Amino acid sequence: MHKLLLILVFCGLFACQSKTQQATEPAISPNAERFYDQHPAYRVSGLETRRFKLEDIEPMIKALPEPFKVKLAGKSFQDRNIYQVSIGTGPVKVLMWSQMHGDESTATMALMDLFQFLQKKDEFDSLRQVLLSKLTLHFIPMLNPDGANRFTRRNMQGIDINRDAMRLQTPEGRILKRVRDETKADWGFNLHDQNIYLGAGVGPYPASISVLAPAYNYEKQINETRGDAMRLIGIMNQLLQRHISKQVGRYDDAFEPRAFGDNIQKWGTRTILIESGGLQGDPENQMLRRLNFSIFLTALEAIAAERHKEWDYIAYEGLPENQPSGMQDLIVRKIQVTRTDKTYKVDLAFRREEVNYDNSRKFFYRSNISEMGDLQNTYGYEEIELEGYQAVPGNIRPGVITWQEAQKLDHMALLREGITDVQVSSWPERLEMSKLPVLLVRPKRNPASPGNSGMINLGSGGSILLQKDGKTEYAVVNGFLHKVL
Repeated sequence: MHKLLLILVFCGLFACQSKTQQATEPAISPNAERFYDQHPAYRVSGLETRRFKLEDIEPMIKALPEPFKVKLAGKSFQDRNIYQVSIGTGPVKVLMWSQMHGDESTATMALMDLFQFLQKKDEFDSLRQVLLSKLTLHFIPMLNPDGANRFTRRNMQGIDINRDAMRLQTPEGRILKRVRDETKADWGFNLHDQNIYLGAGVGPYPASISVLAPAYNYEKQINETRGDAMRLIGIMNQLLQRHISKQVGRYDDAFEPRAFGDNIQKWGTRTILIESGGLQGDPENQMLRRLNFSIFLTALEAIAAERHKEWDYIAYEGLPENQPSGMQDLIVRKIQVTRTDKTYKVDLAFRREEVNYDNSRKFFYRSNISEMGDLQNTYGYEEIELEGYQAVPGNIRPGVITWQEAQKLDHMALLREGITDVQVSSWPERLEMSKLPVLLVRPKRNPASPGNSGMINLGSGGSILLQKDGKTEYAVVNGFLHKVL
């Protein structure tokens, strides 16, 4: 009996030790952090905002020197050019495609930076030689140029290209399928942007980047192809955790029979989905662009060296799953609201909708109260707790003035008077209304009435006063928090 117990204890200790060893990640490549540090040297200018079009990157693509090979892969529904860029002579084929959805441009910026890296001559020359001798790289930098032109998700047929892998009714989908089949890609990178309000698990962290090794069947089985994709994600995650710790999520892996990622995995290409989300202080995704560039090179280096074979699935499976609607732009907590002479305590959440203008090259914010009540399980990119304060709807300034005159007003004095909205007769060329601590609005019929009809309502405009003992100390204007000086 004692001998049996000793054996069981020994086996238990051995199992625990094996599990611990298995969970230990191999050391990160020393180049991974260098890719991140050196990114400014390869950052292509002219792509400082997300709303660029084919006409902005087409000259850059056409100008790529040898050994790049640039060819026309086909035409979009509106007859715009879709390019395939290739480089390298290695036996392992890698295909990376971006902007399948026209308003998801972060990875496209990073691919242009990657092209710049691959044509430079510097301390990474030996690595370039390895990459281009071990790998053949194929890129579709902008699969949906029609959607990019209007900065919208779908193509001009109104179809989500990522749900057209089976019927192939979009010219863009047919191009992607043909390129995948012609290249016989061993690895595929499906590059997207995602909803900025997704959370990385249950908690206060946004899913700034999410990853997925898509399932190839409803049972979500793991074969060698999908398993290799999971292992490679673990390598990329090492670098991401250094810069956006706890902000890396795992996308839902439910099998979608119409999706390209799921089917390309099914067709035998090791497929990885990368989704860029929201990051505090990075509205134009320039930091996320840098992270994309860094993990692209980290992944390519690992593929060339077959480092993914050293990994288990633990790092991938340990990533928190994306949580829908987990984030808000701003939350004001424990604020008092009065309605029909009854006062009660709520949390107020605000979201900012981007409204395109100037041929979809620019945007302004239109904000509203997106949620109210007990929001202890909801988190904001920005939060403030104001227990004991009262929320009061802002008022509209009487009279109509020009926007130039509005710029010169004493905005803090207006807020102290309870005025959040200013009527203007015309709009500036640059509709950067959110940068003012007051909101420019069109002339109102009854400017003496409060801006939010006298009540704090779900869905109402995001302009309120936050008062302590009747004195305005803060204001939320168009969804942005301002301290009243």
